[in-house]
Amino acid sequence: MSTVEHHGRGTAYEVADRSGGGPAVCCIHGSGGSRSVWRAQHRLADDRPIVTLDLSGHGASDDIDARPGYATLSAYADDVIAVAEATDARYLVGNSLGGAVVLHVLLERDLDLDGVVLAGTGARLGVLEDLLEWLNDDFDRAVEFLHGPGRLFDDPDPQLRERSKEVMYDCGQAVTRRDFLTCHRFDVRDRLDEIDVPALAICGENDRLTPPRYHEYLADGIDDGRCVTIENAAHLAMLERPTAFNDAVRDFLERVGGDA
Repeated sequence: MSTVEHHGRGTAYEVADRSGGGPAVCCIHGSGGSRSVWRAQHRLADDRPIVTLDLSGHGASDDIDARPGYATLSAYADDVIAVAEATDARYLVGNSLGGAVVLHVLLERDLDLDGVVLAGTGARLGVLEDLLEWLNDDFDRAVEFLHGPGRLFDDPDPQLRERSKEVMYDCGQAVTRRDFLTCHRFDVRDRLDEIDVPALAICGENDRLTPPRYHEYLADGIDDGRCVTIENAAHLAMLERPTAFNDAVRDFLERVGGDA
């Protein structure tokens, strides 16, 4: 694990590199998560370096003092840009909140990229009001709800589900709630036509948190946008169906870069 210092804090990241030679890919986790969500994507390191990071307040990264919404999203974008620049990453892959961070970077920042993958995410990420209440006053109920069928997972291995819950508890109630509130306030539906890099939207066919129509909207709104559906998966398709997910990412990178 490495750390990059920026804006008075340290952001932890990890690089898997088996000398594939292609430009690096930087992966950004979602709400209440950590870089561990991308462990199955290390298999892509045969083609190019795979970079995974912990956003501020998650995993091994320092936290921030920021209100939910734009301020938090902007701070997370700082994390991503610092790591991308430190690792020469040319591609970003974002899941859920991580996808919102990627879209924020594309629309608000000056980072030279060759393509992005938006997984389990949308141009708007409204959160169920009951879930927001549980995140505030009944964290156990919120965690159980998120790990119910069709949400983070479709039909996961019990060990995978328990490990995911552990990561969310490690992240903690305050940061997880901040993440979901930031998602709830995110909306760039009227700005997708400003995005000028190729984009792939990957959705789990049974994802109730960000359904396939969210990803179709992204693909339709971005000039060079496409959509792929992963069967028998929900919100965390990269964990639940890693082979299909990795194949979709690899095909996209080969199409837009021709360097794998």
